[in-house]
Amino acid sequence: MTITAAIVLFAVTWFLTLFIVLPLRFTSQADAGHVVPGTPPSAPSTEVVGRKIKITTIVAVILWCLMAGVIVFGGITIRDLDISGVMDR
Repeated sequence: MTITAAIVLFAVTWFLTLFIVLPLRFTSQADAGHVVPGTPPSAPSTEVVGRKIKITTIVAVILWCLMAGVIVFGGITIRDLDISGVMDR
């Protein structure tokens, strides 16, 4: 795996993980019962973005290490994923 491929794999993994982590334990201002004037009721009631970024980074690093290990050491090849047998022809 090249350096560029490793960086792209990490970026994709990080953003996908972020989109999974962001809605976890989300409390809107409407749920909290206090809507700040000028903001929508669906806006977050607390600032937890920093914590979610840290969680995202930790999880993404673990997932990236697993995926990079599989790619580099060849644990799973493309032929292993060919369930229809197209590559055997």
